[in-house]
Amino acid sequence: MRRRLYYMLPNVKAARAELDELLLARIEERHIHFMAKEGTLPDDMPDCNFLLRTDLIHGAKLGIAIGGIVGLCAGIFLVIFPPEGLTLRTMTILLVTLGGALFGGWASGMNAAAVPNKKLEQYAERIEQGQVLMMVDVPVRRMKEIEEMIAKRHPDFNFGGEEPPMLAFP
Repeated sequence: MRRRLYYMLPNVKAARAELDELLLARIEERHIHFMAKEGTLPDDMPDCNFLLRTDLIHGAKLGIAIGGIVGLCAGIFLVIFPPEGLTLRTMTILLVTLGGALFGGWASGMNAAAVPNKKLEQYAERIEQGQVLMMVDVPVRRMKEIEEMIAKRHPDFNFGGEEPPMLAFP
């Protein structure tokens, strides 16, 4: 299990130095992401991907939940009040619930893909000023170690907080 830590770095040069330090601390590059003003981040540094920049994941989860609930209600309604001439079984409830969850996840995910990530909005102004946001996913057992390493070597880096733990099955 990993936790995401956020740091605001003063510039791209400091971000490059921190990337090297994290790699030496055996944090894999795929767990480190940087977000900077458009066109300032070099190609060899790990940039934020589409999933991090948008609200796609959150929107899809919300759509699955709402679509599943609506599908469940629709399935129960169909079984209680079937169309004339049909006898619907309990399997109908399951199929309509699954269909509702899939449709809800797809539709909500498509809408959320056009919305910037709400967690990153608080950093937008400083990113426009030339600072760099670093997001690093750290194993829970090494969080304290990494936080102390960064604080000791770079007291000028602003700790932007950490993401709360996410449950595997909410």
